[in-house]
Amino acid sequence: MRKLKGRLYDRWQRTFGRHAVRDPRPIAAESPYTFFIPSEDRLAAIEPGDHVKIIIASIPAGRKYDAERLWVEVTDAPGDDIIGNLDNDPSDIPQLRSGDSIRFKRWHVIDYIWLDQAKEERFPVIASKQKWERCLVDRQVLDGTARIGFLYREEPDMTREGDKYPDSGWRIRADVHQLSDEECSNPASDYIAIGKVLNKDDSWLHLIDAPVGSAYLRDPDTGEFEKTEFTAGDGDGDVS
Repeated sequence: MRKLKGRLYDRWQRTFGRHAVRDPRPIAAESPYTFFIPSEDRLAAIEPGDHVKIIIASIPAGRKYDAERLWVEVTDAPGDDIIGNLDNDPSDIPQLRSGDSIRFKRWHVIDYIWLDQAKEERFPVIASKQKWERCLVDRQVLDGTARIGFLYREEPDMTREGDKYPDSGWRIRADVHQLSDEECSNPASDYIAIGKVLNKDDSWLHLIDAPVGSAYLRDPDTGEFEKTEFTAGDGDGDVS
């Protein structure tokens, strides 16, 4: 029955559904260490034959996703506008198919593939802010209920065969002054990209290249991180 409802919903969406190209700039502002948008000079250089990626939202939302990142082959690029044809089928936007024409603004583009690969040589190399190496971090840091209170770097030991990004060795703990007794006694940690931690709190960015064995404790009065020592007993990083 659920499958039948799903098919009926897809049919209704294909007939009556709409779509909108989503503005990526608020996402980039909120997640600068994990979300990429091209520079203005690269956006200005987009021309017919290039491929660009944009975010398309389904209206109403699809059964699985409310938006998808899709490639478009550019056919025309007058002024600030770009016109092109979808170059892949959406997974959950049945009202759109590969080959459909779509129009959007240059600033909607989040990635590109030049038809002429040599074109990239025209632009200066910009160091990426994105940080995809993995770390362990207390969940309260990620949900914004606590700031980082203590962090240390140990020998990476969580990388598994086939992992695209390695374990950095960073272990990031929430400020115990902002946690309940239960949270302190039953910490929950996530193994995620460092960039997702930096999106929430990048006050420790200047420490990110510190060597294995480094440890820092936040001063509750100044808010600054001060170097300390620790013993990595059970992985919780006991300050000594």
